[in-house]
Order: sequence, then structure tokens, then C-alpha cells
Amino acid sequence: MQTDPLADFLSALRNASRAAKSEVVVPYSRLKSDVAHVLKEEGYLDSVELLNDNENKVKPKLKVVLRGTAKLKALREIKRVSKPGLRRYVGAGEIPRVLGGLGISVLSTPRGVMAGHRAKQLNVGGELLLTVY
Repeated sequence: MQTDPLADFLSALRNASRAAKSEVVVPYSRLKSDVAHVLKEEGYLDSVELLNDNENKVKPKLKVVLRGTAKLKALREIKRVSKPGLRRYVGAGEIPRVLGGLGISVLSTPRGVMAGHRAKQLNVGGELLLTVY
């Protein structure tokens, strides 16, 4: 049985948002970091920071600071679309609009991880990782 590290990361963000926590610290991976940077660019997160302590040989961590307050949250819903058991790939013309353009979709493309509207502009498709609103 395998775990899905990206789904665990999204669950940590979702739980922190619902519990009105301001930050989350998770184990580092490049995919998590790339997704977090896309969410920061789109205004869902305040900051993303790599915590790395090389002298104690501790594995690196990713610190994410959520945007918003307890009553007014920037991150309302975050959902994993492509899962390890059922991958979902979309072409440039098939990228879904989330909540009529109020949310975003995040794709893993040959040009890197990016928001759906940017992938449409660049005319590239890829794996539809998640949707956020």
C-alpha cells in the first residue's frame, strides 16, 4: 500500500485552514514546494519557506503560511483530482474552469507545475493535480 504525499500535504492545508491555524510545517518534496509556490502566486498563501538544518542531518521541511484570518479564509476548499489509482490528464483545451473562474486548477505540465489559466495561455496540457477555491 502506497501513500500519496501530495494528498497528505493538501489535507494538512485544509485542516489548518479549518482550524484557523496560520502556518503548516510538512516534510519537503519538490512537488509540494512547486504546488505551494503556485498557490502563493495565486494569492492563497502568504509565504513558502524551506527549513533546512544540515548540521544535524535532519530532513528538510516546508513551512507554509496561510493567508486570511479565522473568519475570512483565502483557502476555502482544496481537492485532489488526479490520484495514484486514477490519473487524470487534460489537453490545453480541456482544462476546467473552477467556480466559473473564481478558483484555480493546478497542473503538472512539461513546462513545470502551473495554474490552469497559465497553461491555457501557453497552450500546454498535463496532469490535473488539484482544484482550489
